[in-house]
Amino acid sequence: MITLDREDDVFVLTMEAGENRWNTNFVRAFDARLDEVLASDGPAALVTASSDPKFFSNGLDIDWRRGEGDGDGGDKSVFGLEFFTLMGKLITFPVPTVCAVNGHGFGAGFMMALSHDVRVMREDRGYLCANEIQIGMSIPDAELTLFRHKMSGSAFFDTVQLARRWTGPDAKAAGFVRDVAPAESLFELAMAHAKQLALLGENRELFARSKERIFGESPSINDPHGAAHQLREGRRGR
Repeated sequence: MITLDREDDVFVLTMEAGENRWNTNFVRAFDARLDEVLASDGPAALVTASSDPKFFSNGLDIDWRRGEGDGDGGDKSVFGLEFFTLMGKLITFPVPTVCAVNGHGFGAGFMMALSHDVRVMREDRGYLCANEIQIGMSIPDAELTLFRHKMSGSAFFDTVQLARRWTGPDAKAAGFVRDVAPAESLFELAMAHAKQLALLGENRELFARSKERIFGESPSINDPHGAAHQLREGRRGR
């Protein structure tokens, strides 16, 4: 379902479940691979990729969610909690994370991509889209907050209210995708970014604490006082 390999200082997590739709078992498999990275030490970075040539991650496993019983996807009653906990773990992960978006990423798949530090995307095919409103679902507050932190105001509105489908070049122009590349060189581009960033993963406590100050409880960027006040007061942060 999900594999983890290592090339020097870069871990490569590959989703191998077809369209890579999210259910409880998929969440737990993804989480287990992250724990393997956490068990390492020294410089490190993570690249997340998909083995499917069309889909990066096609969002929530809707057939499982709306079907009877728990089925093959696992315990439905804990899915929401475990999925959001996983995204919180990923966005504050103590090593740099790079996402190679090789195809469509809808809903939960888009959210997972945004939970990485850096995104690269195929330039000629594939969309990133928060399509919840199109399929009759409300976007949870936590997901809205993630999008708002990662996007400019206009891109945020187009994404969550108008369900815009972002191509690679458009997402790069909007600022939430770092680079685009042809399909055949996308993974190499992601690896190049990861190798460049891996040294930042050596001091994992510091790297994680910095992310917490950006994305965690009472983040510094939401402080009610402006930069001039904080500078005059000599505030150095947590």
